[in-house]
Amino acid sequence: MARGPRYRVKYRRRREGKTNYRKRLKLLLSKKPRLVVRITNRRVIAQIVEYSPNGDRVLVAVDSSKLREFGWKGDENNTPAAYLTGLLLAKMAKNVVDSAVLDIGLHSPTSGSKVFAVLKGAVDGGLDVPHSEEVFPDESRIRGEHIAAYYERCPEKFGKYEERGLKPSDLPAHVDDVKEKILSVEV
Repeated sequence: MARGPRYRVKYRRRREGKTNYRKRLKLLLSKKPRLVVRITNRRVIAQIVEYSPNGDRVLVAVDSSKLREFGWKGDENNTPAAYLTGLLLAKMAKNVVDSAVLDIGLHSPTSGSKVFAVLKGAVDGGLDVPHSEEVFPDESRIRGEHIAAYYERCPEKFGKYEERGLKPSDLPAHVDDVKEKILSVEV
């Protein structure tokens, strides 16, 4: 570790690799609520967060496990689940906030990624978030057609889907059904 009178210890969350303070400051200067998207190994988390000097306030929060209430039988950490999570968040945030800026944290901004699937769901749900159409995943990926195609090649890897009563080849239709349920419910 460096020593000397000029050495300055970085903030704890920066040392832990959890926060990029330069990016955070730029987001806060917009004075808009942030659409915070985090992808874990098991689920997708989306929140509308507002800055407060005493600590950020979460206005609306949804994670992909809430999709089970709408009959979702697929994984909670794939692209269709990310899209549906963003759609549900926008539906729940309709009365709270109408616009936000995207905060992807330390995720790499890769076009077509799950982070941007959440963004597409939020935009389709009516939330106004500045974006470029180029970053969204293809409609076929959002519907899960790539998962259904992979199932045709390796059906032995989809035991969890079949335990939940979903054949992966039926996933695109299932995504459409859950999407309709989310859009029809008044929150």
